[in-house]
Amino acid sequence: MYQLLKPLLFLFPAETAHRITVFLLDLAAAIPPVRRLLKNWFCLKNTQLECEFHGLRFPNPVGLAAGFDKNGSHIHGLACLGFGFIEVGTVTPQPQAGNPRPRLFRLPADRALINRMGFNNEGLDALAARLKHLRQQGVPEGVIIGGNIGKNKVTPNELATDDYMKCFRALFAYVDYFVVNVSSPNTPGLRELQEKEPLTQLLQTLQTENKKQAAPKPLLLKIAPDLTDTQLDDIADILKTTGLNGVIATNTTIARTGLKTPVAAVETIGAGGLSGAPVRERATAVIRYLRQKLGPDFLIIGVGGIDSAEAAREKLDAGADLVQLYSGMVYEGPGLVRAILENLV
Repeated sequence: MYQLLKPLLFLFPAETAHRITVFLLDLAAAIPPVRRLLKNWFCLKNTQLECEFHGLRFPNPVGLAAGFDKNGSHIHGLACLGFGFIEVGTVTPQPQAGNPRPRLFRLPADRALINRMGFNNEGLDALAARLKHLRQQGVPEGVIIGGNIGKNKVTPNELATDDYMKCFRALFAYVDYFVVNVSSPNTPGLRELQEKEPLTQLLQTLQTENKKQAAPKPLLLKIAPDLTDTQLDDIADILKTTGLNGVIATNTTIARTGLKTPVAAVETIGAGGLSGAPVRERATAVIRYLRQKLGPDFLIIGVGGIDSAEAAREKLDAGADLVQLYSGMVYEGPGLVRAILENLV
């Protein structure tokens, strides 16, 4: 069905199409007979798919990456599509509009997206209130909820830890795990926090706060695919030093090499993070490298260019424990989740 609708959706700007899609999904999920039909189509329950990491029981290893549902507004609808976990955010302490539109672009020839959204979100208070209400109602289908946290654009890097701590404290009661996002290319200076000294300080502060809790939450780091091997070595050392539970590899890339889309068209789009099929190979290489460096005990979530069961299997074979989708959903539709799960079974 999605492949029939896709040409129509692709007539709209990418961000408008996204809004239309999630509106229709929410509408469908609000009608009990339609909701049951969606679950029958897209969900696959099988004990072989269940997996446990750091005390969390995942219904299956296929999740939705951060950015798709920044404000936690569509969890009920997304749970009907078969995801084992959903990551909300990236959230910042204060609401922010993000970068001017247009800021999300399709590259159909490359099965890719370029975005420079800029952490647009309704802010921490809105997300916390929404997730609190969700917990009171009961999370649908036992889906695991992750919280992806960041800093506001106006917050200087020397005060970034304060922003991350605000997000951590406000969401602690409502999410199952946390992801520290220092790898988006769309917030000026943010990637500088991936350098060894500031990153160690940031993660150590968060982990100290985490360990004060009666039941600490799994804490992960999301990294860029553009890091060198030396930088990845530093990341591995930092994870071990700070006692973090794992890493999400990878975020979007600032590289533009090897694209089928004409260079002039790509240059017209301008700055932003590239995701989708062009990132697949590099993301897999990063996963494989980190697994060798980290050993078996750290959780690795693989993301980047997963638009087929084969691509998901590639990430798992490289050493990922779980995988996440985003751009692949734009090109393949919601049936992609079940296709991957059926392949894994």
